[in-house]
Amino acid sequence: MESTSHERYDVVVVGGGNAGFSAAHAAAERGRRVLLLERGTREMSGGNSYYTAGATRIPHGGLDDLRDLVEPDERHAATVVPPYSSDEYLADLVKVTEGRTDPEMARVLVDEAADAIRWLHGLGLRYRLMYERQAYARPDGTHLFWGGLHVGNVGGGVGLVDDHTAVAARLGTEVRYGARGTSLITEDGAVTGVRYTTHDGGEREVRADSVVLAAGGFESSPELRERHLGPGWANAKVRGTPYNTGDMLLAALDVGARKGGDWSSCHSVQWDAEAEHNESNRELTNRLTRQSYPLGIIVNREGERFLDEGADFRNYTYAKYGREILAQPGSVAWQVFDASLRPALRTEEYDMPGIGVHTADTLEALADQAGIARDAFVATVERFNESIDREAPYDPTVKDGRAAATTPPKSNWAAPIETAPFYAYPVTCGITFTFGGVKGDLDGRVLGADGAPIPGLLACGEMLGGLFSGNYPGGSGLAAGMVFGRRAGAVA
Repeated sequence: MESTSHERYDVVVVGGGNAGFSAAHAAAERGRRVLLLERGTREMSGGNSYYTAGATRIPHGGLDDLRDLVEPDERHAATVVPPYSSDEYLADLVKVTEGRTDPEMARVLVDEAADAIRWLHGLGLRYRLMYERQAYARPDGTHLFWGGLHVGNVGGGVGLVDDHTAVAARLGTEVRYGARGTSLITEDGAVTGVRYTTHDGGEREVRADSVVLAAGGFESSPELRERHLGPGWANAKVRGTPYNTGDMLLAALDVGARKGGDWSSCHSVQWDAEAEHNESNRELTNRLTRQSYPLGIIVNREGERFLDEGADFRNYTYAKYGREILAQPGSVAWQVFDASLRPALRTEEYDMPGIGVHTADTLEALADQAGIARDAFVATVERFNESIDREAPYDPTVKDGRAAATTPPKSNWAAPIETAPFYAYPVTCGITFTFGGVKGDLDGRVLGADGAPIPGLLACGEMLGGLFSGNYPGGSGLAAGMVFGRRAGAVA
């Protein structure tokens, strides 16, 4: 093996997404000499962060509290952004994980997210209000934000990674692309470096006082998905980077790291089942999600509804409904809307070229075109329409309680499917990231079997397990990456 073991840095970060860059920035600000190893080439870099919309969940006191953070916009004058407190954030984490979030990690996240995003903004990252995703225009011309998630990166995930890269260059961090971490170097029980391969197959190693692992989960490995998430998960479509194959998770376990968090669940969404190139698409990124489902109904191949589309705001259900789709016959379902609902669907997701969609003037024709059992589908829609409380006002900006008393119920935003033409959008399960990782302390020091930190080894981002289980509140992944990345870099 060709070795460059004489190479030495103060800190080596493995993984060039939001969490890894946050760790690198925090270490570089302290005067550490930092090397960041990124598996992707420059053109394929950024990890899962590149594929996001940049949505970042933080507590705040409303629009006035955010003006120093977000880019100016003429719409601000007619915009309502409800305050979102740390206690509400914590309650949302507890609710969606059904109490399985690590309470100490959750408290750190909600207490430090606002300060962390302002720290990154001060370094050069740019943010804005996410009108197209998190607000509805009201009849009086105002915009009302909802769901606790209001702020995102300028340029989405692409802008997030570009801004991080520029900050790293200014702070003197070296970014080495095409470098795939393979194993950790240890001496006397301490982690002292990383072995990696280059894009042309060369083998290298580098030594450091601290190694920060920020290389994501195992969602891009069909084998590990089947082993840990269960049968059928090999069929899920990978939304983000193809490089999160669990290499560094396994490397950490090999040197004695404890598992942390829930290895049996993940972030999974409704994903276009018929669009071409519907995995790791760097042009469309997250636009292949289909997230206006709370407004319509979802049916499986047998023409039956199987979940409550209006159980809560999208931000609190979308990351778990992918697995519900995966469990349906053929791992596919259809989001169904009528002509009156169609204008309210997200433009960036439902109006792009090449989208998977079926359109017809009758429910029968729609079923035939899409491949849904016709008679059962028509009966499902009729039962749904008849069960709606039409006296209740319809308002997508709040949990309006306008319900359909059918099985399963639709708890909010029940609108009849009755006006032609009708639309059916085929969706399957798109996997985003896995929730299981390594166990760490609140600064990301990786813990060994005895519960003590492994000297020299830290983790952040998706590799640090404990925050999420079964589900997560939208935008809390990027927030956790910056909070715990910053903490890891501050002690590395």
